[in-house]
Amino acid sequence: MNSIHIVGAGGIGCAVGYALRAAGMAVTFIDADRAKVADGRRHGVRVNRWPPLSADFVLFDDWQPADGGTVLLCTKCYDNAAVLERLPETAHLLPIQNGFDPALDAWGHHQEGIASFVSECRPGLAHTLITRRGKLHLGQRQHQRPESTELFTALRASRHFQTVVVDDILPYKHTKLLYNAAISPLAAAAGLDNGQLLSVPTARALFFGMLRENYAILKGAGLPLAKIGPFHPDTVQRILRHRFLAHGLAWAFYPSLRGSYCSMSGDLPKGRTEIDYYNGHLLALAGDGPCPLNRRVYELVKRMERERRQPEVAVLASVGEGSGQH
Repeated sequence: MNSIHIVGAGGIGCAVGYALRAAGMAVTFIDADRAKVADGRRHGVRVNRWPPLSADFVLFDDWQPADGGTVLLCTKCYDNAAVLERLPETAHLLPIQNGFDPALDAWGHHQEGIASFVSECRPGLAHTLITRRGKLHLGQRQHQRPESTELFTALRASRHFQTVVVDDILPYKHTKLLYNAAISPLAAAAGLDNGQLLSVPTARALFFGMLRENYAILKGAGLPLAKIGPFHPDTVQRILRHRFLAHGLAWAFYPSLRGSYCSMSGDLPKGRTEIDYYNGHLLALAGDGPCPLNRRVYELVKRMERERRQPEVAVLASVGEGSGQH
């Protein structure tokens, strides 16, 4: 296999690229951040305190993808259009990202990945910290033929996260959306880490409400869900019906989430987030159906984007008004 091109040397891109380099595969990282590319050229790619591994680093503006090459798309969804515009039709594309992008779906790729581990890249550096353990699920879109057996085998050898190959990736991606569309907008708007989302009463009540609503939207659309983490979404919904049990589990999970941040963290002051690909996608699935929390959260984040507003816990009050989530 020729060099695998990883577009986006962020948390997931660096973690996956490091695993492939550790397996002896040639990897080229592509990123628009000049400081990150310079750091990668100088020091290699790094994960936690493991030894750095050398790899090629190329600025996105200078990138020329080869015909028939394998490209791992590890950008945020709002950067997809610029990447897809440059890809030849013969490229083997494997997105590993959260969210649902209609332009990406229309491109016609056959496989995807979704990560349940949390990997946070340091600004301007090709160095990521895996702050919460989890799995990388890889699979086909609706049972299509596998294309990257060699790549999948290399990732399964990783010591940094567990890789699981599944027949159909979409149930796992839907489940990740269920959680991301509850965690990311609330934590980003309020300026909270993932642990505080469970420890701050107002945020916790809205988080539980969003989980229930997101589940109802996905189930109402007839979309299958899979198990990511310790519980299947069906079990999570049963737990949420019992207030004391839900609060007890929240405090049990709090220590492992404290100090980790959602993928949307830090984006609001820049005026651009992935809200359209998370909650916007859920709103499209719901149509005219009831989804008051998603509508309020979507409107809040879009307004904060426009105003370049700094996050603060006080903004969550407008989401809970009239919803009973206090």
